[in-house]
Amino acid sequence: MSIRPIKQLIRATPTVEGAGVKLRRAFGFGETESFDPFLLLDDFRNENPQDYLAGFPWHPHRGIETITYVLAGSVDHGDSMGNKGSITTGDVQWMTAGRGIIHQEMPHGDAAGRMHGFQLWANLPSSMKMMAPRYQDIKSKEIPDVVEDDGTRVRVVCGSYGNAAGPVDQIAAEPQYLDVSVPPDRRATLRVETTRHAFAYVFAGSGRFSHASGPQPVATETVAANGATQGGLIADLAEDRCLVLFDSGDEVTVQAGPQGVRFLLVSGQPLSEPVAWYGPIVMNTEAELRRAFSQLQDGTFLDPK
Repeated sequence: MSIRPIKQLIRATPTVEGAGVKLRRAFGFGETESFDPFLLLDDFRNENPQDYLAGFPWHPHRGIETITYVLAGSVDHGDSMGNKGSITTGDVQWMTAGRGIIHQEMPHGDAAGRMHGFQLWANLPSSMKMMAPRYQDIKSKEIPDVVEDDGTRVRVVCGSYGNAAGPVDQIAAEPQYLDVSVPPDRRATLRVETTRHAFAYVFAGSGRFSHASGPQPVATETVAANGATQGGLIADLAEDRCLVLFDSGDEVTVQAGPQGVRFLLVSGQPLSEPVAWYGPIVMNTEAELRRAFSQLQDGTFLDPK
């Protein structure tokens, strides 16, 4: 077995999306090759209703899949296919935009005003860009929860872990999407297929994602508050709102800190295709991108010919 070393350690940066929702972006709208087949990860944890209640009013998507995972509060959704409903604590919404969909997502806080969750974008291969859109709502009780002897807990949103398989299926990127909690000062090792790109996103506690021989500084790229990148040496300690991008290998190992560590572990098979991307639409060529926006203007976006 080979433990994956850290390729980059990135701190999520503040940004504003939708009608004024304040959130943190772990990656997105930049270099795509290292994260392929994933395009973007947003952390929309917020405890001030004024920073999220305006939500994400009606907007289009094409060529991607969006995965929304709610930890606290709820998100009301509706789309051009007639789907509507609400996902709440522990639920997952998986939307395949395919050839085109228009939808809205409106967040609401819990009794304490908290709105916590994540949205991940996965790219569609060229052969599926223009497939029919579809939608999956997964309730918390449907997601397997595996507890190891040492107290490590893994919620299997998608893919598999041990003998447990996640409820979300028929996804183009065939991702593994795990919500992992490791108790204080414990060490955990998780299998990841060698051919996949993989990252971890820490959202509680801290941990060291490194080789068993001990932590070493790694060359990386940090993202400043203004979006600029800065080269440097960063130790392998990942704290809240830190993303760890892994290099190749077939295992990820983490040594939890004194408060334990909780993180998303996501991996997927690279598509290795060109990306033409503007806003909510992701295609393979600039010509396809121009055609999509032209169809938005002439009213044929939802039924392209």
